[in-house]
Amino acid sequence: MKTLLKHLLLLAIAISLTSGYAVAGEWKAGVARAVITPETPVWLAGYGTKRAPEGKIHDLWMKALALDDGEGNRVVMITSDFQGVPKTMSDRVFVQLDKEYGLQRQHIMFTFSHNHCGPRLGDDLIDYYPVEAAQEQLVSEYTDRMVTRTVELVGEALSRLAPATLQQGMGSTSFAVNRRNNREADVPNLLARGEPLRGPVDHSVPVLTVTRPDGKLDAVLFGYACHPTTLSFRQWCGDYPGFAQIEIEKKYPGVTAMFVNTCGGDQNPLPRRKVELCEKYGRMLAVAVEETLEQKQSLKPVTPRIRTAFEIAELPYLKVVTKEELQELTNDTRALRARWAKRLLKKLDDGHKFESAYPYPIHAWQLGNEMLVIGMGAETVVDYGLRFKREFGPGTWVCGYADDMISYIPSRRVWEEGGYEGGYNLYEYGRPAFRWRGDIEDRIAKSVHKLVKQVRN
Repeated sequence: MKTLLKHLLLLAIAISLTSGYAVAGEWKAGVARAVITPETPVWLAGYGTKRAPEGKIHDLWMKALALDDGEGNRVVMITSDFQGVPKTMSDRVFVQLDKEYGLQRQHIMFTFSHNHCGPRLGDDLIDYYPVEAAQEQLVSEYTDRMVTRTVELVGEALSRLAPATLQQGMGSTSFAVNRRNNREADVPNLLARGEPLRGPVDHSVPVLTVTRPDGKLDAVLFGYACHPTTLSFRQWCGDYPGFAQIEIEKKYPGVTAMFVNTCGGDQNPLPRRKVELCEKYGRMLAVAVEETLEQKQSLKPVTPRIRTAFEIAELPYLKVVTKEELQELTNDTRALRARWAKRLLKKLDDGHKFESAYPYPIHAWQLGNEMLVIGMGAETVVDYGLRFKREFGPGTWVCGYADDMISYIPSRRVWEEGGYEGGYNLYEYGRPAFRWRGDIEDRIAKSVHKLVKQVRN
């Protein structure tokens, strides 16, 4: 009997080693990438104007990193040069990934750089743009293609899972400026005089490397907290994150560089509006990554272990807009607000009832004991990154711009100060209200702490 059991055990081990599954205690990683530059004249997203494309500076990309810890646990990080992925698009992706690959919502973060030289998608910022039927059709068709392409991309990354080691480190670069506390026109002179800029910033550059058993660097995931709004023209371009990824991939041939926007909702690259500045900021970010990679002692191994948690937190509006208020705004001199009012009135006429809160996606991934990734929807301001890194310690990544564009997500400080990121601007994002309730940070923090506790137990 003992001999039989021994043979069965040896057989099971042999099968596990040849079946393509990782053995316990070994990372497997798979990387895939796809060009997403539109081939049809979909308008460029953002800035509230009609911007038909006029060529490109470089291609736009979507990339995927799949990780398997050898114990049956998998996650996929999707990065992209999109301005904003709306819920109506990402939900379709999540449903198909569950159906095709058994990946549930907690296993996937669909991030977007918030690049303003990328294409429109679905109903993201729907009221920003003049209504043209032909354009809406192009956007719908392009969005459908991107849903399909995203699912295919994740499948490609999963199919390429192979042994790897993960290491993480931290760099720094300084071009992000708190746009709430520094007038854009003043920044060049302040910098020239060496005077300190005001307001909270997060200049850290978190870095994660994927290395194969032969020592070859295969992928680099990195982040920074800053709007990709250096450029505002009509050419396809990945802005500073696009240039940074290109620089890294030139420095390390065969590597896939991937960018996540951490919490840059109130941060701008200043000064801006020139391609030369965009290239400069891309180089600065790439250098921060490269210096981290070259300082081998600063890179720390990440133990093969994945724990995930996910929650939808309900974020209440301060007050839902009424039909009477919308009727008054249909002739507003601000075209965006008038379009918003007319669209919402039609929804009411069609029998739709506005919800009093919005479903906000929050992720927590614990990779080994060394790395915690918090993923948050929409345009989170820098206070969230600074807070959660302080509360959860070294190795914490706080990624905004995940899963759903939604709107700006102010901290309590920013909400009380008001202004663009904290004030009455939710109508710009199509929400049936002007402002979030003041306890928004408390609600998000409560959810984050609950999820982190789950993945760290």
